[in-house]
Amino acid sequence: MPEIRSRFAHRSLSLYAALAACLAAVAPPCGAQSAPAQDLSTFPRASLTVLHRDAAHEAHVYHFNVWVADTPERAEQGLMFVSDLPQSAGMVFPLVPPRIERMWMKNTYIELDMLFVNAAGRISKITPRARPLTLDTLSSDAPVSAVVELRGGEAARLSLSVGDLVSWTAADAGH
Repeated sequence: MPEIRSRFAHRSLSLYAALAACLAAVAPPCGAQSAPAQDLSTFPRASLTVLHRDAAHEAHVYHFNVWVADTPERAEQGLMFVSDLPQSAGMVFPLVPPRIERMWMKNTYIELDMLFVNAAGRISKITPRARPLTLDTLSSDAPVSAVVELRGGEAARLSLSVGDLVSWTAADAGH
């Protein structure tokens, strides 16, 4: 009898291990980041502008100094571990080619507004005040060419809206 129980236990452990490997392959990543966190000072910088037209069709131009998440590692890190973000700062995630983008707030300590920018450079969706420290999926719902993250509440404070024009230029290309 002990020999039968031992074989059964071995098979059960093998099945559980195989099941766990399959689930890990299809589940969204969680836990530790796959690469060590980079200092944001190593990210390239850009000057980002949002052109907003109010109800009276008056133009308002808002300027932000943003970090550029231009590699898979930088995009994975994003603004994780940042504990404060000035009103005029943020991050842009360029997406080439445009695609439906899904993001989360894992290890992100502050609320963020996410501006999903289509291939024409227009805001196609705004996700305001994304909740910190969650794995909730935040989707663009349609293909976008960039995502801009700003301090939570900035989009409402500035009355940014779908259709506003977003552009950026490299501030330093040395990284």
